Amino acid sequence: MHFIPETLDNYVVAHSEDEPKLLQQLTRETYQKILQPRMLSGHYQGRVLSIISKLVNPKNVLEIGTYTGYSALCLVEGMQTSGQLHTIDINEELVDFQRKYFDKSAYGNQIIQHLGNALEIIPKLDKTFDLIFIDADKENYPNYFKVIIDKLKPGGIILSDNVLWSGKVLEDLKPDDMDTKALIEYNKLLKDDPRIETVILPIRDGLTISRKRNS
Repeated sequence: MHFIPETLDNYVVAHSEDEPKLLQQLTRETYQKILQPRMLSGHYQGRVLSIISKLVNPKNVLEIGTYTGYSALCLVEGMQTSGQLHTIDINEELVDFQRKYFDKSAYGNQIIQHLGNALEIIPKLDKTFDLIFIDADKENYPNYFKVIIDKLKPGGIILSDNVLWSGKVLEDLKPDDMDTKALIEYNKLLKDDPRIETVILPIRDGLTISRKRNS
């Protein structure tokens, strides 16, 4: 969804950082071979993720929802040379596709893939994280927050994608629309939790930045 006129949106993209060639290749192949290619973060949002990561300069990054690996490759751009990115996805069919592009990048040996249910995997990760990106099944966003908050270092950042959900968060809630219900709950949870401070950026489908307070 566009929050500004498309011509102005195009200007914003044109005057932002160029998309790396590897990510251009990944985008083309995703659109050629993979279902629901609109799930890609894409050029502009990818550069937003990249520059936030560079500002944070994280040692350890956690990503919930890998898809074809685009956002992971953006997030590792700001990671410390000794750091690791742990990315979790439930779709077994995409593992080899992700790994191909991870290994084409300069960060292949720093990206650790996890296959399965993130709510089961995260508690078993013996790490704390400086940067966490949530872009998976919307119904579980509140549950993801509950399992990651204690693994986020003080001063660490949570990025949450699709928090405006094509504007559905403003519409009358349908009884069977569990995704929108969960996102409304999640947005309120982030706003009200005293452990974090939060702003929503109205770019693409809504991106929230939440920072864990130091005390």
